[in-house]
Amino acid sequence: MTERPLADRIALVTGATRGIGAATTLALARAGAHVVAVGRTEGALEEVDDAVRAAGGSATLVPLDVTDYDAIDRLGAALYQRYGRLDVFVGNAGILGPVTPLGHVDPKDFDQAVSVNLTANYRFVRSLDPLLRLSTAGRAVFVTSGAAHKARAYWGPYTVTKAALEALGRTWAAETVTGNLKVNLFNPGPIRTRMRAKAFPGEDPMALEVPEAAAGAILSLCLPSCATTGKYYDFPTRTLLDFHGPA
Repeated sequence: MTERPLADRIALVTGATRGIGAATTLALARAGAHVVAVGRTEGALEEVDDAVRAAGGSATLVPLDVTDYDAIDRLGAALYQRYGRLDVFVGNAGILGPVTPLGHVDPKDFDQAVSVNLTANYRFVRSLDPLLRLSTAGRAVFVTSGAAHKARAYWGPYTVTKAALEALGRTWAAETVTGNLKVNLFNPGPIRTRMRAKAFPGEDPMALEVPEAAAGAILSLCLPSCATTGKYYDFPTRTLLDFHGPA
């Protein structure tokens, strides 16, 4: 791999203010990409920008709540006007939602999990698909979770929305299989993040992998040299998996 394999490339990362999103933003910038960093908190975005600049990279900060779907549409239009394309999209923004029996989940909390974890990603697909198809090597990665396959008790909103996100990503990959756009899923597994600490408050965070390690693997799926699509990268086992439906 060359020193800056993403030189002159434009990348967009959601949930860029902390954890895996912030680490991925920095990894992409170090690889040469100009990163459009999307996050809810302007102050946190500025901290990420400081790290990017310190590493010799560049970023455009976009304070945006991913449930503001009209703003996603405006962002897509602005990217087209400014760059005429998009080369990398990392759909990382997500929320845990309530950890409680399904019958106890407040409808507003369930709807919020659907809005952030699923619908927002669909709206980004809708807005960014034309831009990514204009790239000579468009790459899209959705950050999912092993919870999507385990149906863990009390994790209903998170499990359901991540499972649906995987179906969204695989469908998009199938629709773009003959073009320059490659779409893959990434399962980070246990990572030292704020969300993980909220989900497992008794866990020793020092026993977990750091976000920077996951970001390095996500970066590999964003490179022009990555030829795989419709795959599931399981970071805990460092394995790229195919999906197989029922016999």
